[in-house]
Amino acid sequence: MANPDAVRQAVERFAAALETVGLQRMPARVFAFILIDDAETYSAKDLAEGLGVSAASISGAVRQLVEGRLIFRESVPGTRADQFRVNDDDLWGTILRSRFQMLDQLIDTVDGAVRLLGVGTPGARRMMETQAWFEFNRDTLGQLLDDWGAQRDRRTEEIAGRLSG
Repeated sequence: MANPDAVRQAVERFAAALETVGLQRMPARVFAFILIDDAETYSAKDLAEGLGVSAASISGAVRQLVEGRLIFRESVPGTRADQFRVNDDDLWGTILRSRFQMLDQLIDTVDGAVRLLGVGTPGARRMMETQAWFEFNRDTLGQLLDDWGAQRDRRTEEIAGRLSG
């Protein structure tokens, strides 16, 4: 088990980095804590205690993370409590796979706008480029996930080797 002070410091550093790419402060802290701490699942109480915040501040953060498909909510049988976790079998592959549905929804929405606008206006051109960008992302995401699956273990082992040797 990691040193609790090291865990807190790592959580705050990673959360700050997540904030720079658009995650709000509390969801960033919760996500960082779930990634860095050693437990497999967390209650809202566990998260609040681990981060030294109120349980009320956890509620909105986990809702955003669940909606963004960064974490999963699981019911605890026989209670009204929920547990939260990441997919440890393929953390980032799982997160990226959840983006397919989001991209398909965006493509459908933009396609409808493009059909309404037609061609020949700056707005239509920007929307067609937006549709092309989303389609490109959807099409290349599958290959990225295949490549990640083939390299994940090797790359993770390389990092472990650099740290231990």
